[in-house]
Amino acid sequence: MTTLSQNKLRFAPSPTGYLHIGNARTLILNYIFAKSLQGDLILRIDDTDKERSKEKFYDSIIEDMTWLNIDILDIKRQSEKTDQYKKIRDILIDKGKLYPCFETDEELNKIRKLNLSRGLPPIYNRASLSLSSKEIEEFKSQGKKPYWRYRLNHEDVTWSDLIRGNQTIDCSTFSDPVLIRADGSFLYTLPSVIDDIDMKITHVLRGEDHVSNTATQIQLFDELNAEIPSFGHHSLMVHKDGSRMSKRTGSMSLRDIRDAGIEAITLVNYCARIGTSDAVEAYQDTSDLIKNYDLSKISRSPARYSYEEIELLNKKILQNKTFASVKTDLSKLGINDEIAEKFWNIIRSNINSISESQKWWDIINKDIRSDLELEDSNFFSIAYDSLPQEPWDDTTWLSWTSEVSKKTSRKGRELYLPLRLAITGENSGPELASFLLLLGRGKVTERLEFHIK
Repeated sequence: MTTLSQNKLRFAPSPTGYLHIGNARTLILNYIFAKSLQGDLILRIDDTDKERSKEKFYDSIIEDMTWLNIDILDIKRQSEKTDQYKKIRDILIDKGKLYPCFETDEELNKIRKLNLSRGLPPIYNRASLSLSSKEIEEFKSQGKKPYWRYRLNHEDVTWSDLIRGNQTIDCSTFSDPVLIRADGSFLYTLPSVIDDIDMKITHVLRGEDHVSNTATQIQLFDELNAEIPSFGHHSLMVHKDGSRMSKRTGSMSLRDIRDAGIEAITLVNYCARIGTSDAVEAYQDTSDLIKNYDLSKISRSPARYSYEEIELLNKKILQNKTFASVKTDLSKLGINDEIAEKFWNIIRSNINSISESQKWWDIINKDIRSDLELEDSNFFSIAYDSLPQEPWDDTTWLSWTSEVSKKTSRKGRELYLPLRLAITGENSGPELASFLLLLGRGKVTERLEFHIK
């Protein structure tokens, strides 16, 4: 059982689509920061939008977090807390902080345009605050259902942001936010504050698109006489062209990245460091990231996502993975006999994902000759006749190719490439001095014979 700690953070996705790389960055920043504080991370599922929330997306969030090896203290689902939200709603209505509104979108647009024409901010004019009880009842008798706005205090809200430094928001410059829809369902703002209070959240780390929400939420914390968490707002991750990431626009999902063979630790390394003043390192363990974690190193500029950089990082990480760390994954591919460890140490520098190990295992164990059409039968006859007898060792490749070079006057690529193609069917790959030992003399002679006419 996880021990409770004083510091608690939360990751709060909505189950309305698959998590994309931008969501992953927020999750990983929260996780690394929580661990740097010796704290805990809670998963809060924001599923108040009944129409768009799907159980399959909830399941995918759990799957993604499991894959990333992110441990959490607890899971909370907002859909299970509606009664509690209603209690707070009623308190705020009684205090006059929530008030009913009946304007249509068309009427609100007219208000915005009128304000702009007068040189005023295009914000809601609080017309509904002046509605009498009789007028409200008349609207209801006409079948109109109210949506509810929170009456902001028109004052500056200030806080010391964990990333952006001192922040001041003038709440008189934007509209009273809608907290409850006409169908009675809750929007993000109020449930979020209630949950943070209930879960005793000490730090809230999220994207900079929530900065204005923070001003509203700080007022709500104050109204509910609750302790205010420390807020931090990180820059957003964007595509190379600067466009915003979104579930709806098909930004690369974590399941896509996982299916492409990217290691979980690769993504953790990438998301923890991209958009910071620190270089992205090929750490094998999150403990190395946690040691010197510093939110102040996160840049105010957007973090530009590059899948090519992730692939290169993945390759570096694989090069340093021990056999013990990949043994289970290799076993799933059927690579589990006595040469498995030697095989991994030979091929790991030549793969971009563990799944690519399968190709080189097949090259060792399956017939590749039918895929090749190499010329120069005489060259392969000489190579065949010059092949040393077993036992072989690390010097075999050099002694063999030196002998073939003497007899054919071939050197460099002209010598090595035909032999590589004949032996492996590939024009690049692991060092043949080592790979030759995995094949053995019998398989090498068979593959050479195929090109002798």
